[in-house]
Amino acid sequence: MITVYGRATSSNVQAVMWGIAEMGLPCNRLDYGHSFGGLDTSEFRALSPHARVPVIRDGDLAVFESCAILRYLASQYGDGGAFWPTDPKSRARVDMWAEWAKTELCARFTVPIFWPRVRTAAAKRNQSALDQAISDFQVHLARVDDLLAPGQPFLLGSDLTMADIIAGHILYRWFSIDVPRLRFPHVEAWYQRLTDRPAYREHVMVDYSVLADPEAG
Repeated sequence: MITVYGRATSSNVQAVMWGIAEMGLPCNRLDYGHSFGGLDTSEFRALSPHARVPVIRDGDLAVFESCAILRYLASQYGDGGAFWPTDPKSRARVDMWAEWAKTELCARFTVPIFWPRVRTAAAKRNQSALDQAISDFQVHLARVDDLLAPGQPFLLGSDLTMADIIAGHILYRWFSIDVPRLRFPHVEAWYQRLTDRPAYREHVMVDYSVLADPEAG
């Protein structure tokens, strides 16, 4: 049994839990972080020296960082299919977009947009910085729209891959917060396909109101 350490409202935990569900792996998730605490204990730091979630334990192995976790689980328990292929060239294509999604797309959403819009009182918000962050994020979202433009259902073709997990897990928050959004029809259609997946609905479409500042507006 795989143990996942991290609260359900953490977006990075959501990516891991969604991936685990898509792979059909049994797991037990424990609430750590935010109001649950537990990150500064010696026991948790033995698993994650950075004191951040998510972390998984699989037997005597602990793995932190969401992309590393998904790669480990796919290589250990996957079937070599499209999710994270065994063929190096096919795998590299998945890895390129997954890494870009993590370091560029997601990095331009969670802290620059979600935190000030949802987790910060309106009176303390730097609105001009938020407006610029939304503009910057949508430049990157346009690249995703271009990638999907040929008409394939998922980022790299007909099958869901780890790249979809990393790029797609932030979309529920993007489409549900009150911000001005440009229209990206291919991204919108992709998002609708993701919401049709039971694993996405269960692990990503999670109420995040507990994170909101009551004066966020």
